[in-house]
Amino acid sequence: HEQFVESGGGLAQTGGSLRLACVASIKDFSRNTMGWYRQVPGKQRELVARVNFVGGVNYADAVKGRFTISRDNAKNTVYLEMNSVRPEDTAIYYCNLHPYLRQYWGQGTQVTVSS
Repeated sequence: HEQFVESGGGLAQTGGSLRLACVASIKDFSRNTMGWYRQVPGKQRELVARVNFVGGVNYADAVKGRFTISRDNAKNTVYLEMNSVRPEDTAIYYCNLHPYLRQYWGQGTQVTVSS
């Protein structure tokens, strides 16, 4: 079964907010850097944000200042808070390790932002 299960996607209005969650069922979750990725049909999957084991974060320029990545190691969960969303944020969002492992790609969760 899937090592990562994403949830929280859906339809949002431009300027609105969503909170995505990813529950991990892997060993040593707290020792790994985790990332949120997104993909639009016909385009390459891109790294949106990442958080390391001591809480250090990095963001893609496209989402900097709008999205926040965080983790709860006690719950083996990583979150992505999406604020001030735009139509160009529409994509399937995935979580995985960073660097990613191919076998850990899951189904993702669809985010659609209307204008």
